[in-house]
Amino acid sequence: MTSTQQDKAAVFHALHHDGILVLANAWDVASACLVARAGASAVATTSAGVAWSLGAPDGNRLDKDLAVGLVRRIAAVVDLPVTADIESGFADDPAGVAETIRMVIDAGAVGVNLEDGAFSGSEPLQDIDVYTARLAAARSAADATGVRLFVNARIDVFLRGVGEPASRLPASLERAAAYVAAGADGIFVPGTADPHTIATLAKEVGAPLNVLVGPGAPAVPALADLGVARVSVGSGLAQAAYGAAARAAAEVLTDGTYTALADGLSFPDLNSLIP
Repeated sequence: MTSTQQDKAAVFHALHHDGILVLANAWDVASACLVARAGASAVATTSAGVAWSLGAPDGNRLDKDLAVGLVRRIAAVVDLPVTADIESGFADDPAGVAETIRMVIDAGAVGVNLEDGAFSGSEPLQDIDVYTARLAAARSAADATGVRLFVNARIDVFLRGVGEPASRLPASLERAAAYVAAGADGIFVPGTADPHTIATLAKEVGAPLNVLVGPGAPAVPALADLGVARVSVGSGLAQAAYGAAARAAAEVLTDGTYTALADGLSFPDLNSLIP
């Protein structure tokens, strides 16, 4: 913990209340540096992209030490607030979530995403009481460090298609109210691009609303008009990069040509990104 980290935490909180915060999620140090160079106000990681780059599937399968190590490397090279996607906390119980939070703060992060999706058992989501206990543990652990960590509570009702379509908005609002009461600073509802739904969420969740964007979603200015405080591309940049790699590999291995490599950044440019 340093005063610089505390300053970055204050800046990161303020970014949720001054216009709309746009996060182009990174998955390694080079992508984080590119995002920062493009003019980002903060750098967010994508759990999926990080997991893929480190040899694991998304879904709480990545070793926690590897995930935290990547956060540490990013925070060391970008002079911006860093928020880490920690899936559902890389832990089985609230005490384990608290330990993850302490590790991520020690690594230099000033924000986290903590999701309520379940990765074991028959239910797609964690029970509200189970998740709020984990969230409260994260809040308490963060506050004890003296760093004002921004805890973004992710609600996966829409993303996982839970229940009938008409029930998803009220179910998300019910969870949002419980999560804000448990200490969430923001609410993240991926999985819907419907303007009416987004506007209702922005009005009713009681905290800055984060939505997931990509092809087909309203543009950033339109989302700002709907009341959205934060937008994330999630794993979109990583998927685009891996898509480019797949096309280039297929071309050279199948056709023996290299045209797909023409759009790549230059070696000197990439090599000079990292101090």
